[in-house]
Amino acid sequence: NKTKFVAKSTVMGPKRKKVDEDDDYVEEYDEDEYGEPGAGRGRGGKGKVQRGTGRGRIAGGSSASNLVDEIPQFQDYSKVLKLKNDHEKRPIWVTKDNLIILEAFSPIYKQAYDFVVAIAEPESRPEYVHCYRLTENSLYAAVAVFDTESIIKFLGRLCKTDLPNEVGNYVRECTYTFGKAKIVLKDNKFYIESKYQEILRELLKNPIIRNARVLTESDRAKEDAFVVSAAPIEDSRNVHNLNVTLANAELDYTKMGVEEMDNEDEEEHEGGGDLGEEVLKLTSAGSRARTQTVSFQIARESVQLVKRSAKEESRYPLMEEYDFKNDLVNPILKMDLRPSTRIRPYQEKSLSQMFGNGRARSGIIVLPCGAGKSLTGVTAASTVKRATIVMCINNASVKQWKEQFVMWTNVDPNSVKLFTSGVKETLPPASEACVVITTYSMICHGGRRSESGKMMIEAVGGREWGLMILDEVHVAPADMFQKVVHLVNAHCKLGLTATLVREDNKIKDLSFLVGPKLYEANWIDLTNDGYLARVQCVEVWCPMTKEFYAEYIRRSLGSNSRLQRLLYTLNPRKFRACEWLVNYHSNRGDKIIIFSDDVPALVLYCEALTTAQRAIPYIYGGTKENDRRELLTTFKTSREHCCLGLSKVGDTALDIPEANVIIQISSHFGARRQEAQRLGRILRPKPNPTGGFNAFFYTLVSTDTKEMFFSTKRQQYLVDQGYTFKVIQDLADVADRESVLLTTVAQEVQLLNKVICFNYASYDAVEDRELSRKTQGEEEEDEGPQSVPSGGGEVRRRAGKLSSVSGAGDTVYTEYDT
Repeated sequence: NKTKFVAKSTVMGPKRKKVDEDDDYVEEYDEDEYGEPGAGRGRGGKGKVQRGTGRGRIAGGSSASNLVDEIPQFQDYSKVLKLKNDHEKRPIWVTKDNLIILEAFSPIYKQAYDFVVAIAEPESRPEYVHCYRLTENSLYAAVAVFDTESIIKFLGRLCKTDLPNEVGNYVRECTYTFGKAKIVLKDNKFYIESKYQEILRELLKNPIIRNARVLTESDRAKEDAFVVSAAPIEDSRNVHNLNVTLANAELDYTKMGVEEMDNEDEEEHEGGGDLGEEVLKLTSAGSRARTQTVSFQIARESVQLVKRSAKEESRYPLMEEYDFKNDLVNPILKMDLRPSTRIRPYQEKSLSQMFGNGRARSGIIVLPCGAGKSLTGVTAASTVKRATIVMCINNASVKQWKEQFVMWTNVDPNSVKLFTSGVKETLPPASEACVVITTYSMICHGGRRSESGKMMIEAVGGREWGLMILDEVHVAPADMFQKVVHLVNAHCKLGLTATLVREDNKIKDLSFLVGPKLYEANWIDLTNDGYLARVQCVEVWCPMTKEFYAEYIRRSLGSNSRLQRLLYTLNPRKFRACEWLVNYHSNRGDKIIIFSDDVPALVLYCEALTTAQRAIPYIYGGTKENDRRELLTTFKTSREHCCLGLSKVGDTALDIPEANVIIQISSHFGARRQEAQRLGRILRPKPNPTGGFNAFFYTLVSTDTKEMFFSTKRQQYLVDQGYTFKVIQDLADVADRESVLLTTVAQEVQLLNKVICFNYASYDAVEDRELSRKTQGEEEEDEGPQSVPSGGGEVRRRAGKLSSVSGAGDTVYTEYDT
C-alpha cells in the first residue's frame, strides 16, 4: 500500500531575479519586458495551464525555451517518507525542506489548521490541500506561544510519516535565540532588555547596536554599565493561558484512534550537538529563577536599524511585548466593549495570538476584506486600555474608524480625536488617555506645517502610546511611512491587512518595523462558515476588433505603451460585454461597481453606458471629497442608482457593503494585491437563501494582448486563497448580438480616433497626484474654515508669488459676505 506523494518545489510565475543568495526572489513588472504575444495564443491556443480548479492559460509571448524553463520541477518523496500505520487519521505531510501539506478534508482539519497556521507561513490554500512553509519569521511568532520541543512534538504527532530530522534541527536552530532579548519603552526611552548579561554582551559586539547605545559619563566608567531592574512579575494566569493553548494544540488522539507516540517523544533528536548544550545553558533552572533584568538604552532614531541588525546579523530577534496589566505609569483609557458587541471565532483566535501570554505582542493580523479587521483592532484597544493611535491611509478611513470605536465600545466620543488635513482636534494632557485617528501622510508629511499641525505632531511624538494600530499595514514598508514608526513611541504595534503582499521586496521589512505575523485567516473557510459572501470569479475573454488590433500591433513597434493599454481597455467588444453585464445585473437589482485603472477609459465607459433610465457616475482622483461622499451615499441608499464607476482610488478604505457585483475593465499590470483588494469590496456577507453564489467578480480581458498575461499573474494570490476563476469565451458573441453600443464599423473607427487623440495626460496627472498625496505623505494642511463659505469654492492657504496677485497661476478672487 505504498502511497506516492509528489510535491511541487517551484511555482510558475512571472520573470524573476535573485538579488542575494539569502534573499527572496523579486518579481519584476516592467511592462516593456513583455513582448507582444504571438498569434494563436488566444482562446484555444497553445500554452494552457491549470489555474485553480478552473481553466487558465499563459499569454505574453514567451518562447519555447522560456516555457521549458518555467515548467515546475517536481520531487518524488515516496521513497524517502515512510508512512505510519495509522497515517489515514493524521492530517499533514512534512518534508525535509520544511514544506507542510495539510489535508483540508481531514476530520481534525480545524484543530490542525490552528496549530499549523501558528507556526508556518501559508503558500497556497486551494479547496482540498493546503501548502505551508516553516520560516524564521513564522517560528519567531510561534515561540511566544509554543516552546521549541512542543512544536517538534506536535508536528511529529500530526505527521503521516516520521518527522524528518532536518525539520527538527531547523526548528531548533531558528528558535534557540528567540525570546531571549526584548526591546521595551520606558519613560519615553527605548531599552534593549534581557535576563542574561551574556546576551547583551553578544548584542553589543554588533557595531550597529554598539554605536546606537546611549551612554552617560557615569556609565562610561563602568565595565558593563547595564541598568539593573526588577523583572516583571509573571501573572499566574499567563501560564494557565499558555497551558490552555498547548492543550488545544495537543489533539485528543484517543478519540481519533491514533496511536500514542510516547516512545517517539522520548527519543533524542539527532543533530542537537553543541546547539543543544547552548540551549541548556540559556534555559537552565538557575536562569528561570532570575528576578532581575539588565538593559541598556539605545537612541530613538536608531531603533528600527537596531531591530533589523539584531535579527539579521546578530540572530537575536528583539521581541516586543507590552505588559499593560502592570503598567502603572501610563493613564488608563476608559473604554470597554458594549454588551451587544460579539466577537467572531476567528477574530477571537487572532486576538488570542496577540494576548496569549497575558501581554500585548506586536505583530500583524491578516483577515480578508469584510471580515471585521476594524472590530479586531477596536477589541485590541479596549483590552490594552491605554492611549491608542490609529494610522489610516485616507480621510474616509479615518471617519470610518471613529464610527467603529463609537459603535462597538462605550468610549466617550470626545476622547476620540481626529488629525487630518481639515480637522485637527486638540489632544488632552498626557495625564489623560485618548484615541487619536490620523493618516500616514499627516504623520510623515515632510513639508511646511500649519501652527495647529506642528502642535499636534509635538503632542503625538511627546507622549507614550500603549497601542498603535496600523490599518492597511502593507503600505508601512514604504520609505516615507517608516517615519511613522520612528515618530510615534508605542509600546505595542498591531498591523491589520487583508493582503500581506507587495510586488517589491519590502514586505520582509514588516517583521522588524511592526512584528511577526500573528494570525492569518483562511478566506474559503470564512466563506463556508457564512462570514463572507460566496463569490463567483469570472474572466471574460473579449477578442479585439480588426481595426483596434491593427492599431495595437502598430503601436507595439513604438514606445507608447500607455496608448496600447488604452486600446485593449477600450476594445469595442469589451465595451459591449460590459454593457451586457450591466444590463443583466441591473435587471436583477444588483449593486454594480465598474473598476478601471485608466481614468480616460472609466470616463468613456460611464458616459457611454449612461441612459435615460440609468445614470452611472464615477469617482477618480479629481473628484472632490464632498462629491465622493454624496455619490457613495446615493449608491448605497438609492435603488435607482445601482452602478458606480471607480478608479484605483477606490481600491482600499471604501466601505460599500451593498455592492455585490464588480466589473473590472482595466487594472494595474500584474498587481496581485489590487486584485484581492477589489474583490474585497463585495466580500461583506449577504443574504443567501439558496446557498449559491451571491456576489460576482468579472474581469474583462482583451485576448491576444499583454492584458492576458497580467490577468493570470494578478489572479495568483486569489487562486492561492482557494478561489477558482471561470473563463467564459462566448459572452462577447452574445453581447455583440444584443448590444446597442458601437453597432457599426464606423462607430468603432470613430471611437478609435477618439482614443488616439484623447488627452489622457491631464487625467493621469490628477490621478497620480491624488495617489501621491496618499502614498508619499504630501497631504496639504488647511488652516481655513472647516465649512466652505457661501458662494465660493474650497478655500486653501498656500505659498504663492507676487505675480499671482495679477492673475498668474490661474488665481481668481471670490467675494462673499461674512
